[in-house]
Amino acid sequence: MAQTTSWGHPEPLALASAPLPEYGTGSLADLLPTLAAGLGVPGTTAAITELAPADRVCVFLVDGLGWEQLRAHPDEAPFLTSLLGSSRGGTGRPLTAGYPATTATSLASVGTGLPPGAHGLPGYTVRNPDTGRLMNQLRWQPYTEPGPWQPYPTVFQLAHAAGVHAAQVSSPTFAQTPLTKVALSGGTFHGRLTGEERMDLAAEQLAGGDRSLVYTYYAELDGAGHRYGIASDTWRGQLMYVDRLVQRLAEQLPPRAALYVTADHGMVDIPFDDEHRIDFDADWELRAGVALLGGEGRARHVYAVPGAENDVLTCWREVLGEQFWVASRDEAIAAGWFGPHVDERVYLRLGDVIAAAHDDVLITASEREPKESALVGNHGSMTPAEQLVPLLEVRS
Repeated sequence: MAQTTSWGHPEPLALASAPLPEYGTGSLADLLPTLAAGLGVPGTTAAITELAPADRVCVFLVDGLGWEQLRAHPDEAPFLTSLLGSSRGGTGRPLTAGYPATTATSLASVGTGLPPGAHGLPGYTVRNPDTGRLMNQLRWQPYTEPGPWQPYPTVFQLAHAAGVHAAQVSSPTFAQTPLTKVALSGGTFHGRLTGEERMDLAAEQLAGGDRSLVYTYYAELDGAGHRYGIASDTWRGQLMYVDRLVQRLAEQLPPRAALYVTADHGMVDIPFDDEHRIDFDADWELRAGVALLGGEGRARHVYAVPGAENDVLTCWREVLGEQFWVASRDEAIAAGWFGPHVDERVYLRLGDVIAAAHDDVLITASEREPKESALVGNHGSMTPAEQLVPLLEVRS
C-alpha cells in the first residue's frame, strides 16, 4: 500500500524514479549527428557508437511507431520485425525520444541534433515569455518568428554546407511550415502525396550524390492511434501499410547505403472514465493559482500566477499523488528532463510546475482543449511505452 501524507494523499513519486532519456548516448537527438559524422560533416559527433558509417544514409521517421507497440505486433509488421534481429544485415535497438515525447519536440531534436533544452521546442504548447501567451509549437500558432525561436542550424544545413547531398521527402503540406524551417530544413525539400511516391523518391535522392543524407516521413500511423487507439483495427492496418513502405524503400537502396527506421514517440490508450482522465477545467484544486495550462495530457507545463508557484507545486503533488512525476521548473532542469543544459532563452518557456504521467492517466481540459481531450491514444511522458522508439537498420 502506498504511503500517505498527513492530508491523506499518496506520497508524491520520487523524481529520481523518472526514467530519463539517454541524451548524449542513445536519444533521437544523437541519431543525425552520428550519421552526419560518418559522412565527414564538420561539427558533428558520433554519439551512437555502434552505427557504422555509410556513404548514403536515409532516415525514415514513422510518426507514432513506438518500440513497445512494434514488438507487440509481429504479424502486422513482419518486415520491420525481421529488422529487430540481424537476419537482413542490420540490427534493431530502441532509442529514447526525449522529454516530452511529442512530435514537435522530437522532430526538432532529430533535425538539430540537440535536446529540447537547447533547441527550445520543449512541449506541444508552451508559454512565449515575450507575449505571455501559449504557443502551439506543432501548428506554430500564434505565429512567432522562427529564427529567434530556434536559432541553431539543422544537421541537414551542416551537411549541405559540407558538400553532402541533403534532401527531405515528405508531404507537400510541410514544405513551408515554420516547424520544417527550424527543425528539418537544409538541402532540398520534395513534396509527395503518397507513401509509395515518397519511398521511391527517397531512394532516388539517396543515389543523387556520392555522399547523401535523406529524410522521409509518414504521419498517418500516429493519426490512427490518436483517433482510434493502438488497439484498433485502423491502427493495425496502418502498421501493415508502414511495413510495406519500409520494405519498398529497403529493396531500392542504392549501393553503399544505410536505411534507418525510427519514430518520434510511442503511444498509450487511455480509457474514458474519471479514474483515468482528470479534467483540469472541472477540478478547482488543480486550477487554483494557475494562469496558463500548457503541454498536453501526459506532459503538462503549468504556469502559475506570479507569487503562487510554490502553492501550485504543493497542490499538484498532493492531488496527483503517485500518478505523475511533479517537479518545479528548476527541479526538472536539475534532473535532466530536457537535457544536460537549458538555454537561457528556453528557461521561461518551461512551466513553473511540470507534470509527467506515470500511470495510464491524463490531465485533460474539456473546455479549453476539447479536441485533444477526446483523443484515444496519447503520449508525452517518460514511460517506456512513450519514450522508446525503434532504431532499425538495413544496409546495401
